[in-house]
Amino acid sequence: MKQQTAQTKTKRGTPDFQLLILTLLLVGFGLVMVFSSSSSIAIASERFNNDPLFFTKKQLMWALIGVVGMFFAMNIRFNKYKKLYAPFFLFTTVMLLLVLITGKVLNGARSWIHIFGFSVQPAEFAKIAIILYLAALITKKGERFRDLKTGYFPVLIIVGFVAGLIMLQPDFGTCFILVSTCGLVIYAGGASMKHIMGSILLVVLGGALAFGANALFSSMSSPDDATSTVTEAKTNYKIGRIQAFLNPLSDPTDGSLNLYRSLVAIGDGGITGSGVGQGTIKLHYLPNAYNDFIFSVIGEELGFLGSTLFLLVYLYFIWRGIIVSLRCPDPFGTLVGIGIMGLIAIQAFINIGGVTQTIPVTGVTLPFISYGGTSLFVMMVAMGIVLSISRTNNLDVIKEERTTSVTVQTRTSPALRSREAIRRIR
Repeated sequence: MKQQTAQTKTKRGTPDFQLLILTLLLVGFGLVMVFSSSSSIAIASERFNNDPLFFTKKQLMWALIGVVGMFFAMNIRFNKYKKLYAPFFLFTTVMLLLVLITGKVLNGARSWIHIFGFSVQPAEFAKIAIILYLAALITKKGERFRDLKTGYFPVLIIVGFVAGLIMLQPDFGTCFILVSTCGLVIYAGGASMKHIMGSILLVVLGGALAFGANALFSSMSSPDDATSTVTEAKTNYKIGRIQAFLNPLSDPTDGSLNLYRSLVAIGDGGITGSGVGQGTIKLHYLPNAYNDFIFSVIGEELGFLGSTLFLLVYLYFIWRGIIVSLRCPDPFGTLVGIGIMGLIAIQAFINIGGVTQTIPVTGVTLPFISYGGTSLFVMMVAMGIVLSISRTNNLDVIKEERTTSVTVQTRTSPALRSREAIRRIR
């Protein structure tokens, strides 16, 4: 009996190869699209050394680092993240505080910090840190999580603290993604719907009050005040994005220019597209074509058929990750997996929805596809954690325990109910 227990501890399952291959496939496709959307800009600018591979080389470097990080995370037993979440969360919090002091301002937000010669975005690490923290805290509390004072409220304070640090940068898009992902993890963890709906109401009311106070302050300030000028410019910028969403043709030379050209590019793609590398919207017509608006380039160069195929692969990738998470025998692994795959799905929806006029543009990257080293690295490490969860699922010992043992679950969270349904299907 002791010998069998020792073998069980040392034996490792195989990762989910479908999920692994899909991750690498998306990263490879992203490298191709980064080259296609950035080469014309880079070759025409001395700032980028007139090198058509300027952005592609950087993205490839981060992809290779990400592969190392993914395989490293994949070979750590997922239950060890229960112990690693605390120092990782503390490290991320310190980085979020430092970025407010010494961060680099880009596109109106102080979101970047220099570490060991690299420019990184701490908010990207915060997405994974908060998922691990919430999953560990919720599973530790168990049934007490449904209690408002001792369970739900402490979790809400943690989410609000991290979201507040990101909003101080300010980075509304990342903050919205983080809060939405946390809401998904909290719901999957079995929180009371009354508490969740109350939180949503408070967030909406708080956002409305903050926006109204900001507009009121701008109108009451002196026109010669430099601070009021900057505040008014930020307010007008946010209002301009909403107006561009409601009517992209209202002012195609100013606030709605990017969205207007994005829609034109997708429309020009037609059924089959112009071909990879043959698009024209990226030729200095659409800023950040290799970043926030990379799906516009995909739509123009691959057309409706290519874009649909890409979206189907992306959806299957997310679905596969959710299935892997629900099969995990540990509630902690289930919540972490659902949080990570939910994060990818939410961020992808916000990016694609913004460039297709489904929702207002918020300026976030398309996971695994857009140019952005920190985002790519963090997403690949996150997938390493999900693959680590899949290795536990594929243990023969675990499979035998599933079929022979009978366990009475006292919690009735959506994640646990779905997990039990998956087991019955299998």
